[in-house]
Amino acid sequence: MLSASASASASLHERREALALVAAEAERARAGTGRLVLLRGATGTGRTALLEAATDHAEAKGMRVLRVRCSPEGSEADVHLPVIEQLLSPVQQLMTPGTSDTSQPDASQPPAARLWRLLCAYAAEGPVLVAVDDVHLADENSRCWLIEAARRVDRLPVLLLVTERSQYDVDPPSAGLVHALSPTLVRTHTLAPLSLDAAAELVRSAVGDASEEWVADCVRAGAGNPLLLRALLEDVNATTTAPTALPETCAALYPGAYPAAVSWWLDCAGAATADAARVLAALDEVAEGADTDLFAETTGADPSRVQGWTTAMTRLGLLRPGADGRPRYAHPLLRDAVLAGWPAADRQAAHKSAAEAMLRRGDATATVAGQLLRSGTVDEVWATDALLDAAAGAVRDDRTDDAVVLLRRALTEPMSAGRRAEVLTELGSLEFAAVRSSAGIPRLTEAMRLPGLPQYRVQAAVALGTALARRGEARAAVHLLRALDGQLTNHPDLLRTVQSASALLSDHDQTIREEMYRWLRETAEHSPHTLGPAGQALLVRYEATAGLTSAETAMKRVRVLLAEPAGPLAEPFLLGTAAAVAQWADELDEAERLTDRGLTGQRPTLLHPMQDALLNVRADIAAARGDYARLLKDDPESWRRIGTETEPGSGSGPGGGPGLRFGFRFGFESEWGPEAGEDLRNGAGAGDGPRPGPGGTTGPTNVQAHVLLALVETGRLDDAWQLADAFDLREAHDSWELNRFLYARGVLRAALGDPAGALGDFLECGRRQSARDVVSPVVTPWRAAAAECRLALGHPREALALAEEELRLARIWNTPRLLGRSLRVLGTATGGRHGLELADDSVRLLREASVETELIPALIARGRQLIAAGDRTRARKSLREAAERAERLGATHLRTVAEDALREGGARRTTTALTASERRIAELAADGRTNTEIADLLHVARRTVETHLTSAYRKLGIRRRGELTTALSHGA
Repeated sequence: MLSASASASASLHERREALALVAAEAERARAGTGRLVLLRGATGTGRTALLEAATDHAEAKGMRVLRVRCSPEGSEADVHLPVIEQLLSPVQQLMTPGTSDTSQPDASQPPAARLWRLLCAYAAEGPVLVAVDDVHLADENSRCWLIEAARRVDRLPVLLLVTERSQYDVDPPSAGLVHALSPTLVRTHTLAPLSLDAAAELVRSAVGDASEEWVADCVRAGAGNPLLLRALLEDVNATTTAPTALPETCAALYPGAYPAAVSWWLDCAGAATADAARVLAALDEVAEGADTDLFAETTGADPSRVQGWTTAMTRLGLLRPGADGRPRYAHPLLRDAVLAGWPAADRQAAHKSAAEAMLRRGDATATVAGQLLRSGTVDEVWATDALLDAAAGAVRDDRTDDAVVLLRRALTEPMSAGRRAEVLTELGSLEFAAVRSSAGIPRLTEAMRLPGLPQYRVQAAVALGTALARRGEARAAVHLLRALDGQLTNHPDLLRTVQSASALLSDHDQTIREEMYRWLRETAEHSPHTLGPAGQALLVRYEATAGLTSAETAMKRVRVLLAEPAGPLAEPFLLGTAAAVAQWADELDEAERLTDRGLTGQRPTLLHPMQDALLNVRADIAAARGDYARLLKDDPESWRRIGTETEPGSGSGPGGGPGLRFGFRFGFESEWGPEAGEDLRNGAGAGDGPRPGPGGTTGPTNVQAHVLLALVETGRLDDAWQLADAFDLREAHDSWELNRFLYARGVLRAALGDPAGALGDFLECGRRQSARDVVSPVVTPWRAAAAECRLALGHPREALALAEEELRLARIWNTPRLLGRSLRVLGTATGGRHGLELADDSVRLLREASVETELIPALIARGRQLIAAGDRTRARKSLREAAERAERLGATHLRTVAEDALREGGARRTTTALTASERRIAELAADGRTNTEIADLLHVARRTVETHLTSAYRKLGIRRRGELTTALSHGA
């Protein structure tokens, strides 16, 4: 607790001048010449404490003291001068009735004259100090008596010592006590707030050792006001002996002396000022605060008075200008104390008034909405509009959490059923994607059930179906959409939209997909016009994956369909489907234009199956071009549902080392068939079990499959293993994306030297794809990859069968990419002169079509066959070209493979010495440090460490972190 000496010190800091003035005037009074001394000051500046110290000093000097403290309640109504009667009551009790002294007051005289004569009689016996505290609360008659006494007291040994509250309030104050007195009759002293140094000294005297920062925090919260500062220190000393961080809310204070002192300060200021102080505190809670004009308009007070009040409060230390010049409370704790006890309804009304004022003067809707978030329901359309507009701005700025809050608040305001359905659909979509997978489902369900135009119901149904499919409930999603058929018989465009969405969502479930596409094919035979362009495009896509059409035919049909008119709800399905077909047909520029057009027309806040489809096509395009940097960029939101943040640690991939921390974690265990590779099957744990990722998905995505492949191609095998190890594929929902990831994991295992494990993944991918009627290698060339694994395992006959079937299917689609890849694998499986001819055909075809990602492995395959044929000169030329192209593309893994083949063919090593930076980083990595630790140690970016390590791996001819120690010791 605050000691008594500290309490007195708190009251009398920097009050020596005032004490000296009173002491001098007391000495003058003792000499027979009295005067009025007025001590003025704001609430809490120590007027009463100073008055008590002065009376104690006067008594010590032999003066008799008469004192009274005024109050707003006053005394009995029948007392003419209640304050003066109370002041002189001790004198009346001392005077003996019936004496012959002529100085005795006559009871028959008027009260004012009687009381004056009583004071004079008492002063005749010796000097008197008359102390009147808080004279501003005295009744008018008593004030008039004191004024008259001040005019006469100069002939008596009487010192009139009076305190008066003097502070700029919102309401104009009444005239002060001395406004009608000559300055010669009055000595006035105004008490200022404590200086920063004095306040800091007071804090240190009360709490002992404390940091400069903590002391400054206390000083700001106390605002240089002895009353507030003393109360704050009392609370601080009651809760802890070692000062810690000062809280920002009064709830953390005990026993609560500080908020009580602030409440008393507000009560003293009057109703208008208290309301203004609380309104400012409420507005100060909002990030943008309030300028003086807004403050005045919200309170409804005279703007000039409000301006004067904020200026005065700033000088007193309770307010301080923010960085934008707007008045703010000196400390959050002070602001919270001002708000304490203010009814919630009053606070909400203040925020509503502020919002209305902002809207009238044209402030940004985001600012208006900031106030509405703290107000109650306004029940006005303007509030609805402001909240929705602010939510749209939050979405544009990628502030999803803010958008969710604003949309939730908007739903409490009036709006039509159609508009409410739109808001519920958007909010449900955002909650599903950003909060948790189950959060948005009730919103979307409610949106579907609202009456109104059918397009709103369809929009909500598509979003709800997308959410269900992402949760692994594709069958429920399709049934939900198909249930709308009967409600849309008079709306053919909407009906076609629902059918297209159903077909797309059925891709997540093998059985429902088969049923859906059977219905599409039958409908196309009898009445193709009922499907519309989007539905017919989906059939083209199906035929492409089923190996039933060529790329040329498919693109002709797609371009015809694109020329047909499509409604706004159906167009995304048409564009996304056409983009996928164009990408498979190696029309990458056209696919990119269609993707950009489709994404531009999408509302990213609404769940829609084509949003993911378009983003998947964008990733497919990047992979087809070998744009690994784009796939591995540091912005995880660019591809949705994928994170690639590195974390320190040993990693779980072969050879240890740094790994990736992805946006969500799944366990992993190899389970695909007997040839999956016992070492990998035993080496991977079950992990943590499946957890939904962002957007409610369970299982790997197509984008993550491409990231995995990009990590392999760029030589980051440890990181690739960490990603592959992040999923328990047994628990993942059935989808084509799972199959794509299986293929990518097989590629990783092959790169790690585990052809048996890779073969298991490729065959499982093929089994699952074939069950979905996806037999064309246009999506996943699993046969070609499996054939290479069969060759590595010594099964050439099985490899040849797979390679021949791959070529047969590739000829149906007939693009250079598929044909070139198939010819390469078949050439390797065939061997001999005919195999070399196939390899030459592969290189020629891919070179002419500029398919760089497939040309490099084709050059490597041809080089190896040339070595086998004894033509080492041509072999080295082919392999060096492959290495150079891989270097330009950033395909570190392929470059390493090409260089290994060169060495196997007798060529001299093409690697160069490590740079100083590469060697330093490689040595630290060999010592067991993670990439993050190395980056921190060397003060470089983590990406710089990864780049240098990748280059060092290539130059040293190694693939894993665990090989660094040996490679460095050999002096490479």
